Amino acid sequence: MWWCKVMNRKQTLALLVALFISGCGFQLRGSYALPYKTLHVTSTGGAVIASQIRRELTDTPTKLMNASKDADATLTIIEERRDRQILSLSGAGRAVEYELRMSVTYQFVDKQGTVIIPTSQLELKRILVYNERQVIASQQEETLLYQDMERDATGQILRRMIAVNRRT
Repeated sequence: MWWCKVMNRKQTLALLVALFISGCGFQLRGSYALPYKTLHVTSTGGAVIASQIRRELTDTPTKLMNASKDADATLTIIEERRDRQILSLSGAGRAVEYELRMSVTYQFVDKQGTVIIPTSQLELKRILVYNERQVIASQQEETLLYQDMERDATGQILRRMIAVNRRT
C-alpha cells in the first residue's frame, strides 16, 4: 500500500480508528443548543445543579438572565436531595457497601407561564464499596460519585429541555 510508506503504523492505526468511529455516527459531546435566546435558572433547593446548568450554558447562544421576567423560559430546580443507605454488612457488622442516591426535582416553564416540562424528578444511584482500611480514599470516592451524579443530572435535564422543544 502506497500510503503506508508515507505514514507510519501508529498514524495508520489512528486514521483507521478515526474513520471507523466517524462511520458509526459517534460525535464528541458538544455544547447544548437550547431553542431559547434567553433563560433564567433559579433554585429553591438545589444550588449545585442550578449552578452546574448555568456553567454548561455559559458558552452557548442562550443568554442567562437574572430575572424570569427578562427570560424566554425559566428552569426551576425545586429540590436536590442526597441520601446514603447501607447495602451490605461485613461479618463484624460494619458497613461494606453503600447505595448513594441523588434526587433532583425540577420544572421548566416559558415566559407566558406555560408549563413545558411539568414538575419532574430524577433519581440517580451509585454503589460505593467502603474500605475501612482506606477511609480517606473511600470518602474521596464518595465525593467523586456524587459529582458524577451531579454531572449526569445536569446533562439529563438539559437534554430533556432540548428534546421537549423539538417535539413542540
